[in-house]
Amino acid sequence: MSLNTWAQQASLRIARLKYGGGGDWYGNKTSLPNLIKFCNQNLKTNLAAEEDIVEPGSPELFNYPFVHMTGHGNVVFTESEAQNIRKYLIAGGFLHIDDNYGLEKFVRREMKKVFPELNFVELPFNHPLYKAKFPFPAGLPKVHEHDGKSPQGWGLIWQGKLVCFFSYECDLGNGWEDQSVYNDPEAVRQQALRMGANLVYYSMTTL
Repeated sequence: MSLNTWAQQASLRIARLKYGGGGDWYGNKTSLPNLIKFCNQNLKTNLAAEEDIVEPGSPELFNYPFVHMTGHGNVVFTESEAQNIRKYLIAGGFLHIDDNYGLEKFVRREMKKVFPELNFVELPFNHPLYKAKFPFPAGLPKVHEHDGKSPQGWGLIWQGKLVCFFSYECDLGNGWEDQSVYNDPEAVRQQALRMGANLVYYSMTTL
């Protein structure tokens, strides 16, 4: 489906994943509304102004071309939830996992339930995701320092298609938040929003 086709759908929505295990799936409360606004202004999408909340085992998962997951702590998918996520991703869905610091070990463990046969691979900087709409020739922007490591973009590739993107040591979602939350420089926020727009654009044009 083309972005123009998605854009014509007045009811198109994106969602946040409400996972189990006790982690703060609800973090970065202003991030997705700000990303949605940026996409509607710069990609000419027609996304609903607020994100929906969807659980990993719900049939409603299949209503969303783009699902965002974030947090700091534990994540647990049941077997049925893992199978539902797998079917969603194989069917053309896209999952963006944003490490808000401390999520990595849980993400790697739980996504193995979803795709036991796949491993996360670091995307090369020339991957289409990094130039889907806005150019990022050096990969992910760095929003917050934490461990001072370089940001990395990890992906799960199913039959040649990127179905899940894991942004690590980046804090992309923090960069989408209202400026007053972290007082990040506006240039940093704009880079984060542009990268987020690339994710949304990619998810809607590579089905």
